[in-house]
Amino acid sequence: MLELVGDSAKKEEMLFSLVTLLREGTLNFRWRAAETLGEKGDLRAVGPLIEALRDPYVDVSWIAAKSLGKLGDPEAVPHLIELLKSEDKWNRLGAVEGLGGIKDQKAVKPLAEVLKDDPNRKVREKAAWALGRIGGEAARKALDAQKDDDNEQVRKAVLDAILTIEQEESSDP
Repeated sequence: MLELVGDSAKKEEMLFSLVTLLREGTLNFRWRAAETLGEKGDLRAVGPLIEALRDPYVDVSWIAAKSLGKLGDPEAVPHLIELLKSEDKWNRLGAVEGLGGIKDQKAVKPLAEVLKDDPNRKVREKAAWALGRIGGEAARKALDAQKDDDNEQVRKAVLDAILTIEQEESSDP
C-alpha cells in the first residue's frame, strides 16, 4: 500500500511539473511538456493544454492540439474547432489531428469545411483522415463530396477515409 501512495505522489508531482513547464518554461520545455502531457493520458491536463492552444509559439499550440486528441476529452472540441480558423497551417493541422483523435460528431461540419476549402494540401489530407476516424453519415457525405479534389494525395486520403468508415460499419454488430 505504501508503494501505491508513493507512485501516486510521483504522478502528482510529475503532472504539476509538466503543467508548470507548459505554462512557464522556455519554448523548448513548453512544447515538450505539451507532448508529454498527451502521452501520459491524465485528463487533468486537458485544461492546461486548452490554455496552451493560445501560446504565442505555434511549436507549442499545435502539439497541445495533437495532445488533446490523444486525451480524447470532448471538452476540447470547441477550442480545437476555433483553432481551425488559425492563419497558421501547423495550428490547423494540430486542430484537425486533435479532432480526429477525439472523434466527436460536432467536429464533422467544421472538418468538412476544412477538407473542402483549406489552401494547404496536408491539412485537407488530415481532415479526410479525421472524418474517417469520426465516421457516421455526415462524415461520409462530406468525404463523398470531395472525392474529386484537385490534389491526388487528398483524393487518396478521402478514399482511405471512406474505406475506414465502411470497415467500421461492416464490423458493427
